[in-house]
Amino acid sequence: MDVLSNLAHGFTVAVQPLNLLVAFIGCFFGTVIGALPGIGPVNGIAILIPLAFSLDLSPVSALILLTSVYYGTMFGGRIASILLNIPGDAAAVMTCIDGYPMARKGRAADALATSAISSFFGGTLATVGLTILAPTLALAAIYFGPREYFALYVMAIVVIGGVASGNPAKTLIAGLLGLTIGTVGIDAGSGVPRFTFGAYELYEGIDFVIVAIGLFAISEFLMFIEQRRNGAVEQFPVGTRTTALRKLTYPGTSLRSGLLGFVVGVLPGAGATLASFLGYMLEKRVMNKNDTFGKGDPRGVAAPEAADNAAAGGSLVPMLTLGVPGSGTTAIMLGMLITLNVQPGPLLFERQPEIVWGLVAALYVSNIILLILNIPLVGIFARLLTVPTHYLMPGIVVVSFLGVYSMNQSAFDLILMVGFGAFGYVLRKLGVPLVPVILGIILGSPMEQSLRRALTASGGDVMTLFESPLAVALHIVTACFIAIAVVREVRRRMDGTAAPREAEID
Repeated sequence: MDVLSNLAHGFTVAVQPLNLLVAFIGCFFGTVIGALPGIGPVNGIAILIPLAFSLDLSPVSALILLTSVYYGTMFGGRIASILLNIPGDAAAVMTCIDGYPMARKGRAADALATSAISSFFGGTLATVGLTILAPTLALAAIYFGPREYFALYVMAIVVIGGVASGNPAKTLIAGLLGLTIGTVGIDAGSGVPRFTFGAYELYEGIDFVIVAIGLFAISEFLMFIEQRRNGAVEQFPVGTRTTALRKLTYPGTSLRSGLLGFVVGVLPGAGATLASFLGYMLEKRVMNKNDTFGKGDPRGVAAPEAADNAAAGGSLVPMLTLGVPGSGTTAIMLGMLITLNVQPGPLLFERQPEIVWGLVAALYVSNIILLILNIPLVGIFARLLTVPTHYLMPGIVVVSFLGVYSMNQSAFDLILMVGFGAFGYVLRKLGVPLVPVILGIILGSPMEQSLRRALTASGGDVMTLFESPLAVALHIVTACFIAIAVVREVRRRMDGTAAPREAEID
């Protein structure tokens, strides 16, 4: 009853005209920012922080604005992924796998609507979890230390064979390539540059956005040039109207992926990116009976979208209850709160309940606003595909160059992007999937940091990685996935059905 009364009090704060206005502004600009490749939620919030100060907002209004932007960018990140095969941010990579094939089949509007509905389910589920289970889940997250995180990242890297198309050997090779690329830069432990070849631009590592846009967008353009030369270019069929919304709603998928995403989001440092990968992997294992995933299955869009939006809400749990940011985005929000003289932690619920419960209520409102904003716009977004391919593809390249250059105003970044585009083209011709490369780059740095911390705490004893029951359980799950992948591949070869499979869906 206390929860319901607190939530009712929160709604009295959330529905105040000013808070409704800032929620709408945050949702709108968040969606627009999320749709632009290379910006993402962290940069989106950073961009709008000056607006929060210039408007002289109260702490609760400022927090509502930033969380609305956060949720909006998670919604908007799907647009470029589905229409252009360019991930808006790291968490949107998995949406490309089935979203882009749906667009190429003339179901762009359906893919966008499915994504919006699943994002709404995931975000709402996370908000319900935040309402009911926040303190309990925050305490449970304490049990995840460096050993457990390392085991979790190893599992994510190893089981990519169940995420990307292709045989296990090629997917593991792709994952290792990603891990290798992720080591470029100054070693955090020793301060020694690694694989920089004297280029100071590489000292801070290679930005994920450069790699993602190069591997996906530029390699797609190179494939287009090859097809045009061979006279095999095809114009996308256009679908600007959605089918019945009830046919685009997948409650089972959204529930499974949303629950998983929320739990992953609660873990400090895990974030929406890992949640989207795990959500897609889980749904593919459960529902891919007819081998439709990766070929335009709507559930392949619903799963990562529900998971990453649920993780976005889950990452607020450790920030509010423990004062520990659950992601890079919540780290910025935490700094904003401290600047506003609000100290997150266990006592926040007692000392300033209007901030906590006003925010929770505003999250419900923001999800509804985002759904209302996005569903009517899917036809407008889908009309982008009515542009002839020979105009659309060069336009994508121009947007890619502008997006990468706008990050650091560096010509070196453009050279890197083109280089990764050529690299991605070669990988696609060799049948090596690109998604595991991205996963390796994204998870490589936190995986290495977790390993360092675990070994430092144990004095260099490698066996410490197997002394935690939770870490051992995760290693066992990883071993099971490896065994399943190997047995399945052996059976396919023995049956003579191991036909080559495309690494990317064209």
